[in-house]
Amino acid sequence: MRIFVLLSRIPYPLEKGDKLRAFYQIKMLSQQHEIILCALNTLPRSDKQKAFESLQPYCRSVNFIDLPLTGRILNVVKAYFSGLPLQVGLFFNKKAAKKIRLLIEEYKPDHLYGQLVRTAPYLMNRPETKTLDYQDAFAYGLKRRTERSLFPLKTLLKLEYKQLSRFEKKAFDHFDIKTIISEQDREWIGHPEKSKILIIKNGVDLDFFKPGSESKEFDIVFTGNMHYPPNVDAAQFLIREIMPIVWNQRPQTTVLIAGASPHRKVLRLRSSRVTISGWLSDIRTAYNSGKIFIAPMRLGTGLQNKLLEAMAMQVPAITTSVANASLMAQDSKEVLIGESAQELAERILMLIDNKMLQQNLTENADRLLRKNYRWEACTAKLEKSMNELYKTQMTVKDV
Repeated sequence: MRIFVLLSRIPYPLEKGDKLRAFYQIKMLSQQHEIILCALNTLPRSDKQKAFESLQPYCRSVNFIDLPLTGRILNVVKAYFSGLPLQVGLFFNKKAAKKIRLLIEEYKPDHLYGQLVRTAPYLMNRPETKTLDYQDAFAYGLKRRTERSLFPLKTLLKLEYKQLSRFEKKAFDHFDIKTIISEQDREWIGHPEKSKILIIKNGVDLDFFKPGSESKEFDIVFTGNMHYPPNVDAAQFLIREIMPIVWNQRPQTTVLIAGASPHRKVLRLRSSRVTISGWLSDIRTAYNSGKIFIAPMRLGTGLQNKLLEAMAMQVPAITTSVANASLMAQDSKEVLIGESAQELAERILMLIDNKMLQQNLTENADRLLRKNYRWEACTAKLEKSMNELYKTQMTVKDV
């Protein structure tokens, strides 16, 4: 089968969840299918050559379409007045739409695959069979952010939440297959037939993320795209509310916050006991340098890839029920879960010098990953659904 994959970002480097998901799904699907990749690009300084070299082994054709800044600003304004979600308008461009149409006409794919509702306007009225990967319940994620925001951002987020919620529901009816990352996120999609959305989990590359031999320079590590609001909130929560409780009993405890594009709010957290690394060419060095991994998430939706990666590298993990809802790890068996700053601090203090508990958590987490979170198995479910639709389509044509 020939599959046309449309993404709202170039899926390389793999520093964001949607890029990671797209890259490995393309890699897995390419083993049995022909991939035509088309990725929109909003970053003029992106290393497109390196991205092309990384993606080319898995694709018959790799196409990047630049979206100029001036056009994106104009499209956001148009979206505001037309009732479209701003982030959908941000990624829609008429010239890009023409290029996408021409690519589809040239390669005549058997199936179209769009990742995130940002790509839906390009595909939703096409006659081919198609899949929409919601990935996360974006609208609900905005609702959570709204609850913690102040005026005037709160007003803007409320409006965007309403528009995005309506658009998620509208897009549903234009695609044959709908997918999402977790049962929890599916429940947050406001369509009466949301039970038809397939749960396609993320996986983790166990050949890449595996334990290293580096010395443990830091007691605690937190990773992620440090410009992403839920990660910014989690970093502030960790340093300003959780760690003071830990430092009261264990003042020498050190923290590493690692990840791309740290927001100024994250940079302000730096101190003699808190290191902000910024972008790392190999994120594994961050995981390997810590005794404990913590993901104190209070916002956001979807599956936290950072937890999968830390667990794959056999770093014992602490998190919140918000982050664990999609992972579905067992508290005190595969992870430690806390909600308040006090609870999370207590779990850090309980775990940090307890070698036996650390070993139990990492061994059980490894079994969980190997059973439920391998990319091959996760993508196989998506592939099966596409194949069944394709066979049905071929049968109808033969009749």
